[in-house]
Amino acid sequence: MGGINAAGRTSGHQAYRRTILDALPQTTQIQTLTALAALMRLVTQRDDGRWETADGEVLDTAAAADRFRQPVLEHTLIRRIEDDAFAGAGIPGNRPVTMNVSEPFTFTTSRRQLPQPLPAGWETREIDAKTVEVSVPTGTLEALLPERRQASVRAAGQLPHGFSPESFYRSVHHPRGLSMAIFGASDCLGQSGLDWTALRDRLDPDAIAVYAGNSIGQLDDAGWGGMLKSYVTGSRVTSKQMPLGYGQMPADFLNAYVLGSVGATGAIQGACATFLYNLRLGVEDIRHGRRRAVMVGTSDAPVTPEIIEGFRAMSALADDQSLMALDALELLTDADYQRACRPFARNCGFTIAEASQFVLLMDDSLALETGAQILGSVPEVHVNADGWKRSISAPGIGNYITLGKSVALARSILGDESVRQRSYLHAHGTSTPKNRTTESHIFDQVARANGIENWPVAAIKAFIGHSQGSAAGDQMASALGTFAHGWIPGIPTLDAVADDVHAERLRFFQDPLAFEADASFVNAKGFGGNNATGLVLSPAVTERLLVKRHGQRAVDDWRRRREQTLAAAAAHETAADAGRFDVIYRFGEGVLDGPELEVSADAVSIPGYGRPVSLKADNPFGTLD
Repeated sequence: MGGINAAGRTSGHQAYRRTILDALPQTTQIQTLTALAALMRLVTQRDDGRWETADGEVLDTAAAADRFRQPVLEHTLIRRIEDDAFAGAGIPGNRPVTMNVSEPFTFTTSRRQLPQPLPAGWETREIDAKTVEVSVPTGTLEALLPERRQASVRAAGQLPHGFSPESFYRSVHHPRGLSMAIFGASDCLGQSGLDWTALRDRLDPDAIAVYAGNSIGQLDDAGWGGMLKSYVTGSRVTSKQMPLGYGQMPADFLNAYVLGSVGATGAIQGACATFLYNLRLGVEDIRHGRRRAVMVGTSDAPVTPEIIEGFRAMSALADDQSLMALDALELLTDADYQRACRPFARNCGFTIAEASQFVLLMDDSLALETGAQILGSVPEVHVNADGWKRSISAPGIGNYITLGKSVALARSILGDESVRQRSYLHAHGTSTPKNRTTESHIFDQVARANGIENWPVAAIKAFIGHSQGSAAGDQMASALGTFAHGWIPGIPTLDAVADDVHAERLRFFQDPLAFEADASFVNAKGFGGNNATGLVLSPAVTERLLVKRHGQRAVDDWRRRREQTLAAAAAHETAADAGRFDVIYRFGEGVLDGPELEVSADAVSIPGYGRPVSLKADNPFGTLD
């Protein structure tokens, strides 16, 4: 697994550890704080292992953690948006006006700012290569006047302050979401401890797949956002904005610049369920033997004024006025913004966020053969729509089916006692009034149907916000952290469970809960009727299933091979904790146009790949005689 969100880096469970920080042993707290400080460029690790500040002061690890604890706590997770446009300066824009021009006038402007096409009667005279003089006749003039307005929403789950994914590779005007995808996939490969080239060369290239995308596309200025507002702002559309804006572009970037994969590729967009939709593609490919290794992920960067305004207009976001009304405040402080997201409590809307999350799936035989780390397993992802709806954004019935089927599968694999006593819910938990009622009712009904009395509920959007299509990826990464460390993150903003929450059979808690989990249900209750629930099994359960299928000897051999993998993963984590990131971006390397291939009736051999692509057909129809 790998990626980045408002809590930090995914590998090594860093972001997860940030959400249970106070429950960690002191040494692990110190490690987490210094690693986040390095990620945020507050300190740099020296060759002797000590830390150097921007002012040149040298500190040991404990002193560095103590010095930067407060800046790390204040500039990670949900907080006041750290962008001047959302501060006092206000968000730039234009206001349309209509004026009656009583006599002709002229003005000088740049070519780029000329309205296109020119209004009737306007004339231009070239002054130089970049500047023109414009003559405007009498009559009615419609124009756009620049203005600035105060942001209505000023809280978001932003990446840790000071972290810039594009700074770690040769990024040239890449949208933020794609830079985050490059970082996230590289982090995933590093954390795996596997040599990707060696892994690729032992497989038919068509046995590898990449399913990655996002729910919105790239709508910042380097993507479709800049392209769509170019006429209004007077800016020039670039040749990159159109292609790089597509929602499947994270998969395209991984194939072209990170993995060099020629196998299956694509992305399914499903609003908040997008990560789980793509995970389902990978799981099904592996279950049916079509692929042996699949990278799955999402990367969303929606913290822009335009996207935030769109959600605010739907009354979906926790805006400043609603937050003040909720707590009877006249002014919001930084601490109030950090409490903006309150799943299952009295709340007023969700908090938008950015995140990139990737996981590497393998079939069990390949995992054993390569000595891969096993962080968990996913036997199935269930997806169902809502059916008839009042409005496209209204809640519906599909999530009852997805969670019900996932629990039924878990009971079949684990048994009733395990599901009732050692499973927990990773709620979608958006912090909207409708979600707290409807999702808790789903949980309550499924709990009653399965005899579950006290089902623990995690809702990590309270820490990191709602990263749209990447939200379930955030939940998945947190679930894997719980398996590794034995704590379920609490809901720190849950001062009291709201009266309309169906809580009789659910267990809500503010502080981290010590819990030995066999399984976690990662839930996405999505906009538009995009519902999905993924069953995630713990490493311990997964190993027991592997013994049952492959035998104890095969698993013992895997454990011996895994030692080298764990050592490589530990080396990656040590370097990343020091702020040294090996981001993979192989632009222009190994490019093939077609004539270099060797094509036969049975296979295609590709230079640079260890094995040919088999063309053997899987014919389900038989032969016509």
